[in-house]
Amino acid sequence: MRRDIFQAIADPTRRAIIALIALHAMTPNAIAEQFDTSRQAVSKHLKILTECELLKPNQQGREIYYSLDIEKMKEVDRWLDQFRAIWESRFDSLDAYLAKIQKERNDDQ
Repeated sequence: MRRDIFQAIADPTRRAIIALIALHAMTPNAIAEQFDTSRQAVSKHLKILTECELLKPNQQGREIYYSLDIEKMKEVDRWLDQFRAIWESRFDSLDAYLAKIQKERNDDQ
């Protein structure tokens, strides 16, 4: 079953796992050590992240190392990009308004 990437990143623990793995590949045990939860719970999160192809498992000897698939993260970025222009426009308007208020205050003094 292929899961939706947005379903996967909706969970705060999975987002924390993504942040950890973004730095460098890690084993499930190393990941589990970072959380106050069971190894089985972390394994479920890793399974979901792998099913939506955000993580790539890489077998090295007896260990499996999970790494982040940057290309898959770009899918999230592309989706957010449609909103970025709206946010930036609103922030620009807010900046202009605040500058206007500041100028009016300075002119009144």
